[in-house]
Amino acid sequence: MDHVTVVVEDLAAAVAFFAELGMEKEGEMPVEGRYVDRLAGLEGVRADIVMMRTPDGHGRVELTKYNRPTAIRAEPKNAPVNTVGIRQVMFAVDDLQGVLVRLRAHGAELVGEVADYEDKYRLCYVRGPEGIIIALAEQLNT
Repeated sequence: MDHVTVVVEDLAAAVAFFAELGMEKEGEMPVEGRYVDRLAGLEGVRADIVMMRTPDGHGRVELTKYNRPTAIRAEPKNAPVNTVGIRQVMFAVDDLQGVLVRLRAHGAELVGEVADYEDKYRLCYVRGPEGIIIALAEQLNT
């Protein structure tokens, strides 16, 4: 897999949110032109994209803001985790509680509760800007 794309309305808020997870901005640029129109199956596309990379360099998220045509919402903003489609991307973290504190400063909220899976993982779902749901997983020392 090369990357996951997340379409957002507030690009700066999304960049700040993923940066708080430790992701690093790899690059940003506007995209437009016939090749973008053909790729997206839309006419007159003008978008801004920011590529974010995990610290280990193995994962990337592309944050895309469509300036034209305007992005549309295909589901409720705060769709539940059982809505059909890609619901969340999981991030491995060393200090789940610490990450939660930092993400809350960006408006993030727990979807349910922090839960331990046996004595192996501490897990939670977090809803961030634009209704984006991510999962956090802290491996527990056994």
